[in-house]
Amino acid sequence: MKIKEIEAFDAYMKYGTMKAAAEELGISQPMMSRLLSNLEKYVEFKLFNRKRNQLEPTPEAYLYHSSVLRMMAGIIDTRKDAEAIANNQLGNIVIASQPTFCDTILLDVIKRFKAQHLDVGVRMLDVGLQELLKMIDKNTCDVALGITLEADNYSANVTPLAKCEARCIMHRTHPLAKEHIIPIQRLKNERFIDLMPDSPIRRRVDRLMQSIGANRNTVAEIRTMRGVCALVDRGVGVAIIDPVAELLLQGTSVISKPITPSIDWELAFLTSANRPTSRVSQSFFEHLKAEINRLKEMRILHD
Repeated sequence: MKIKEIEAFDAYMKYGTMKAAAEELGISQPMMSRLLSNLEKYVEFKLFNRKRNQLEPTPEAYLYHSSVLRMMAGIIDTRKDAEAIANNQLGNIVIASQPTFCDTILLDVIKRFKAQHLDVGVRMLDVGLQELLKMIDKNTCDVALGITLEADNYSANVTPLAKCEARCIMHRTHPLAKEHIIPIQRLKNERFIDLMPDSPIRRRVDRLMQSIGANRNTVAEIRTMRGVCALVDRGVGVAIIDPVAELLLQGTSVISKPITPSIDWELAFLTSANRPTSRVSQSFFEHLKAEINRLKEMRILHD
């Protein structure tokens, strides 16, 4: 059974004559007759009684047409879906990201993406770096946004987006707020607000402080950059943060300063190496790149 045969049968049942049905489908009447005969052979029951030059539908034909109408509705939906997919207007996208980027970069990216892709579902999951890499490896997310630290052992295509340089933040009344650049040695005796020990950034900071013989005074540990910034805003201590977290400082009393020597890493877009990237995911990537370029213009991120 072919779709053309089903369409011919549907047209004849709707219009009642060979001529009208053929004109509706844009085919010749002999072709119309062949399509109906082929369908009748396929279904193995009589669809029409032939009287003179006219076909009269059998009772079975009317019953079968009810089924055909449901099938035609499905075909129409399938065609619409194909058109929507071709125009990046159908599907879902699952985004895995570290919490800092969920709270900052990705909010405006998703806003602009949804404005162009109204019927595409978006699911954003905030996860740690190791979980993010596992999700990419197991294809449980479509795309991911994270830093490149410790990203070598998983099946991911990694597209670097920007360079990140860590910043030191403190309350605006803190003595260090007067400095232009914070030498790392000046942080030896400071009270620190830290990310949890399993954070890659936390480990980088720990190693740097150990290299100068500093035992840090960590007064609080918290899982998210948003929480770190909030405690610094309350004067609990200082912190070293991802530069993107500066976007969380608007309206607070927190000051951000560069540190020396610098701690840097790359922000990257990740997709699975085991399956092709969908057109919807590629469109999301284009919106993400536009936002990254905006942050470079603000000098939050660097080439």
